[in-house]
Amino acid sequence: MTNQALETLLAEMEGSVTVDDGKVSVQDEKKLASVSIDALARKAVFGEAKELAAARWLLWEMGQVLGIYPASINELYMARGRGEVPLNFTVPAINLRAMAYDSARAVFRAAIPRGVGALIFEIARSEIGYTDQRPAEYLSVIMAAAIKEGFRGPLFIQGDHFQVNLKKFKADPDAEVKAVFDLTAEAVKAGFYNIDIDTSTLVDLSYPTVDEQQRDNFEICAKLTAFIREREPKGVTVSVGGEIGEIGEKNSDETELRAYMDGYNRSLPQGMVGLSKISIQTGTAHGGVPLPDGTLAQVKIDFNVIKELSKVARDAYGMGGAVQHGASTLPDEAFNQFVQKEATEVHLATGFQNMVYDHEAFPADLRERIYDHIKTAHANEQKEGQTEEQFIYKTRKKGFGPFKAELWGLPEDVRAAIRKSLEEKFGFLFDQLNVGDTVDVTRRCTPYVEIHKSLADYGAGGAVEEDTSGLAD
Repeated sequence: MTNQALETLLAEMEGSVTVDDGKVSVQDEKKLASVSIDALARKAVFGEAKELAAARWLLWEMGQVLGIYPASINELYMARGRGEVPLNFTVPAINLRAMAYDSARAVFRAAIPRGVGALIFEIARSEIGYTDQRPAEYLSVIMAAAIKEGFRGPLFIQGDHFQVNLKKFKADPDAEVKAVFDLTAEAVKAGFYNIDIDTSTLVDLSYPTVDEQQRDNFEICAKLTAFIREREPKGVTVSVGGEIGEIGEKNSDETELRAYMDGYNRSLPQGMVGLSKISIQTGTAHGGVPLPDGTLAQVKIDFNVIKELSKVARDAYGMGGAVQHGASTLPDEAFNQFVQKEATEVHLATGFQNMVYDHEAFPADLRERIYDHIKTAHANEQKEGQTEEQFIYKTRKKGFGPFKAELWGLPEDVRAAIRKSLEEKFGFLFDQLNVGDTVDVTRRCTPYVEIHKSLADYGAGGAVEEDTSGLAD
């Protein structure tokens, strides 16, 4: 690959960034953050192949220079398990499906004045597909937003629900497991140093013993953990999470947790670092449960399950504790309960998607075009007895990929209004989850590991591999 694309990008940044013998230097941070970074973020998503690769490489290297470094939250969680870190905060893990650059900017604008360091950005295997955001792109966009807003410190990017699809597993188990392995390799190489393995889909309650019910779950998770350990950068221990109960199914219990963890530890190569956390089911459902009119049903969540299983995870297995999924659509008064019940991490996604779609500034004509696309492209997904409102609510997330360029290209006044609302929501959640003033403890547990890449690492298209065939539906 020639460097013409890189030279063009540097010229457009008007001296705010230079490259000398492959080494990036930031000459003018203020100038870079003013307008240059916006254009670079867009090039990292929509540029032609060589331009795309150059933009992503520049963003990675600028992060290294500025002290914004992709990192693993493993040591923070393990310190929590040892009792060396207080249990009085719950780490938010935020999925950005729509307008990722603007949404990430809103996250940082809420986080920086509060001193939030314990914060994760994540994207699930299924989301990578329907939002059209591969790992290298997702990381690059968040890095650009961090530079734009002046964030400094460890940047936790996570592969959420790197899930084995049960239907595909039954049809061809080797191919489905390989698809998850391939995506994991791509994500770790891109800088995702936090991976949540979700093989809970393979739990089979028809077996007579809990160990048998969980066997495929813990054995495949252990194999994937070993796969990750072989690929993690020197000096980085990737945070790996497991899951014992499929979200939306029966609530988890201690017997399941112990059976899973004991089986997982038996299956893991001796001496290898294992899990830092465990995801459980407490009564929630991803995206909430829409009623016939499209509004959400009130969810009954068993917060005591969180406290009980977090304690077992810490005391018996040295992990940070339990993780809650599917929480973003819960009522506002519920979020502080996660802190009170000592949840380690809570995953938040659909609520932010809803804020974008339903925002008063969001163009009505664009929303209707997206909905029309959903009704046509995904008509076969409407279930019997499901109203159109329920169908649209459950399926509209799949409009973000096909309309990604239009969402990025919305007028600045529209995007600013949406950013402001998101910033307020993120700020509220950070306050409720008590992650303010966590910068010091986060940095103490996550020292900077300098990881430089070459332009060639990004290939012609900005990522090592972009095979979409294995993505979950």
